[in-house]
Amino acid sequence: MEKMSKKTQVTLQGAAGQIEALIEEGLADGPFNAHGYVAVICHPHPLYGGTMGNKVVSTLARIYRELGITSLRFNFRGVGASAGEHDEARGEVDDLCRVSEWLLAEHPGSQLLLAGFSFGSAIVAAASERMTVAHMILVAPPVMRYSYAPQGSFACPVTMVLGGQDELVDIESVLEWREALDSRIEPIVISEASHFFHGQLNSLREKLGAQLSASLTKV
Repeated sequence: MEKMSKKTQVTLQGAAGQIEALIEEGLADGPFNAHGYVAVICHPHPLYGGTMGNKVVSTLARIYRELGITSLRFNFRGVGASAGEHDEARGEVDDLCRVSEWLLAEHPGSQLLLAGFSFGSAIVAAASERMTVAHMILVAPPVMRYSYAPQGSFACPVTMVLGGQDELVDIESVLEWREALDSRIEPIVISEASHFFHGQLNSLREKLGAQLSASLTKV
């Protein structure tokens, strides 16, 4: 039987008004429960149906939970009960920084982990330029559309997940971008996965969970 974790709906205040969020506690017996990590997860593009209820986002939360890490996922401005309007990846970075600051204040002394799927990965990458981040996950990053690591490198270790059958993000372009960076980016390619990982969520959970565990052991 799968162990249950506590989930709590919270409403935070951001620059555009209230931010709807969900906190999911890490399992008490997870291997990183006592390591002082908290995670924030960002959803895909708001104008194309992206919400914090997205299945990939939920899978990321489950991965953190099983490792004993408490996570927070939230709706960007203009999505669900979050106030405001879509701001073309500008205000969304402010939203992420705000909820991250709140979560760190709730867990003094913790280190911040960030994860984002598609558009959400671009927001995570941009926010990492403004905050101290211990580790970052980029799932299906549209690196040809948004700016990632404009200085040529990331300040923290990065794990990247790509779908081998991604119909929206060109995998070869992403791998070429990775090779050009002066950063340690660990790639995972799930050969049968499309952009939204339909039918491949278990594979995502297993492969990313194992890689994340190995990565955090090195941090």
